[in-house]
Amino acid sequence: MRCDGLILHYAEVATKGRNRPLFIGKLAENVQQALSGLPFGRVERLSGRLFVRAQQDDLDLATVHARLKTVYGLSSYSPVVRTALDLDRIKEQALALIQGRTYTTFRVSARRVFKDLPYPSLMVDREVGAYLLQHHPAKVKLEGADLQVYCEMMPGSAYLYVDKFAGALGLPAGISGKVMCLLSGGIDSPVAAARMQRRGCRVFATHFHSHPFLSRASQEKAVELAEHLAAYQGQITLFLVPFGELQREIVTNAPPALRVVLYRRFMIRIAATLAAQFRCRALVTGESLGQVASQTLSNLVAINAASPLPILRPLIGFDKQEIIAEAKKLGTYETSILPDEDCCTLFVPRDPETHARAEAVTKAETALDIERLCSDALTRHERRDLAAPWVTPRAPRHPGVPQGDTVSEPRAADPETPAEELIDEETDAPA
Repeated sequence: MRCDGLILHYAEVATKGRNRPLFIGKLAENVQQALSGLPFGRVERLSGRLFVRAQQDDLDLATVHARLKTVYGLSSYSPVVRTALDLDRIKEQALALIQGRTYTTFRVSARRVFKDLPYPSLMVDREVGAYLLQHHPAKVKLEGADLQVYCEMMPGSAYLYVDKFAGALGLPAGISGKVMCLLSGGIDSPVAAARMQRRGCRVFATHFHSHPFLSRASQEKAVELAEHLAAYQGQITLFLVPFGELQREIVTNAPPALRVVLYRRFMIRIAATLAAQFRCRALVTGESLGQVASQTLSNLVAINAASPLPILRPLIGFDKQEIIAEAKKLGTYETSILPDEDCCTLFVPRDPETHARAEAVTKAETALDIERLCSDALTRHERRDLAAPWVTPRAPRHPGVPQGDTVSEPRAADPETPAEELIDEETDAPA
């Protein structure tokens, strides 16, 4: 089938007010990145939609689908044919589009973007529908038809298509700022990270492990999960932080019941320090209220108190089955359930505190050299710059801080997208 390109629609992006050009620009950039290496030209902005011109007819639509489903901000996309704003040409192209398709009911849905275009929408509906009936006898059905022929008329051209594929919705990844996600090898945290991506955040990730006390299995899972998340924003930076020595000092010097809360407070401090490299505005965790001992309301309050940044918990009101369903839909579930040895399973007390009191936590930490313990862990961390298969990794710019070991060597840093810098608190302003 002939294909002149792709037409892409967005929904929530269109509701933005004076910031709308930034959102559309970021969405166009993300689409261009997702299609890199495929036979398409530059993304063009049309009225209320985007268009990408195809450079050959025999497109690998399976690959196109696999990539575009990772682009947050799209409501739908369709392979289209483009023709002149001539009613006879529109009829001919509509007939060519439906050749070889089986259907018993159909409808034509035309839309004229500007009122000064030559043909009213209802006129095109009737004329094209009558023409198709002459060649393919069927029943017209306005709701729930087997086949729907779309015709979008814009200055200079009409765009016709039949197949309409659902997009990922949400906001373009990277438009809402940057966050640091505490990424375990479990089910919850990758889902939390994905929800933040869908709300327009660019995610960085920190994974805490207890190697050599435990195996590298959790690190391997974290890398695989981060690679999956990278597809939704092009690339991701993952930090692997050794946590076993720090845990051992907590076990030696702090009350057993408070160990888990103290682990989490140190994780928050370390992740916040790494987040500062990239001007991340918040931390993200996969915590769900009451799911485990460390996630009671009292303990979450005690953990929050250690953070210099806001902590976002997108799954706070979800139950486990809802999170599992999202993980399966996201495609991370099978990786998350692989057996591993998570650092939180090391030195776990028999009876962890479920209602930690601020004064008890503060007293317990007086026996710990907080600055030294955090610094030691940061000095020994590893960094992985991971990318979608169609993206060349690049190192985000950041000020000088303790770097740890860079495991992958990306090319020299490129300037980050202007949208990440220009969009500010105004992003959430009413349209």
